[in-house]
Amino acid sequence: MEHLINKKVKNIEISGIRKFSNMVAGKEGMISLTIGQPDFPTPLHIKEAAKTSIDENYTSYTHNAGDLALRKAAAQFVNKKYNLSYDPSTEVIVTVGASEAIDVTFRTILDQDVEVILPGPVYPGYEPIIRLCGATPVYADIRHTSFRFTADVIKKYITEKTRCIVLPYPSNPTGVSLTEKELIEIADLIRGKDIFILADEIYSELLYDQEHVSIAQYLREQTIVINGLSKSHSMTGWRVGLLFAPTILSQQIIKVHQYNVTCASSISQRAALEALTTGIDDAKPMRDDYRERRKYLYDRLSSIGFDIVMPDGAFYFFIKVPTDQMNSFDFCLDLVNKVNLAVVPGSAFSELGEGYFRISFAYSMETLTEACNRLEEYIKNYIEK
Repeated sequence: MEHLINKKVKNIEISGIRKFSNMVAGKEGMISLTIGQPDFPTPLHIKEAAKTSIDENYTSYTHNAGDLALRKAAAQFVNKKYNLSYDPSTEVIVTVGASEAIDVTFRTILDQDVEVILPGPVYPGYEPIIRLCGATPVYADIRHTSFRFTADVIKKYITEKTRCIVLPYPSNPTGVSLTEKELIEIADLIRGKDIFILADEIYSELLYDQEHVSIAQYLREQTIVINGLSKSHSMTGWRVGLLFAPTILSQQIIKVHQYNVTCASSISQRAALEALTTGIDDAKPMRDDYRERRKYLYDRLSSIGFDIVMPDGAFYFFIKVPTDQMNSFDFCLDLVNKVNLAVVPGSAFSELGEGYFRISFAYSMETLTEACNRLEEYIKNYIEK
């Protein structure tokens, strides 16, 4: 029966991040810096709110777009944090993680043979959905701009087929974000064109030296903002995403969302309500810890001799492979075999990620210290000078 499977599905692959992580899982003595998942527990008050919702039998379907109280809290959150204004009754959708928000957005705005511009390297979760929609991903090379996805880069790739530009910032895998000036320049470039911006701002609360600015401040009518609680509140398993878009867009996206999942988990929604109200600043202590880890890693990696760009946010370093004798996959596999250290090959983040590897610093300082020791050992003993 395999010949009857949708060819578009057969042609996509499992994420290279998960593929490599699964391959090394369970190996004795392994240190893995592969997964971008906060190592903090979900704050206690959020867990208690979820327990209370179960005790109070809040276990039924909610409105397709999510509980109105949560949508109001989400609208208030982005208004206070990022000066955005959305009507919670018509312009906010609670999704099953940011991943579902991306999926339903693409399925709403993409047609056969249109193009979507993405920065390369980039998180691998966009391309498969784009291809399943019959559209074509177009990777904009940001390797020579210190991984900055600017208007000057974008305009080189715009064609009459361009339907959407994906703007993920801070970025996975590079940690690089965008300044207000850069966002205004992108907005000016796209304004009035038949092009959407999908702004994936899931790491917006994890910026270290600047305040996050949403491009929706300057290009609201053409922008779909994706956010959520996985990274800001260490709630990856709760699967709560947030989608913000003008009514004309959101009321079309809600149709796809409705038939896809009906609604997000009611219990998770109650937890999210607590997170966005009482826990509005829960990300701050986590961000402070990540900032210390970032500095430690930058200093250690620099001293070892790696070519690196300091990340503005998120919790990743995207590092040039220190040899031209191996591709990124083989380099990462050699790290596993020689010093029991797992990182992610840059090839997992598109062809433009080849020649790099990603380290996540969503791990304890003790783990990061030992990882750096092993990396230094590998460079000293196994890389030809």
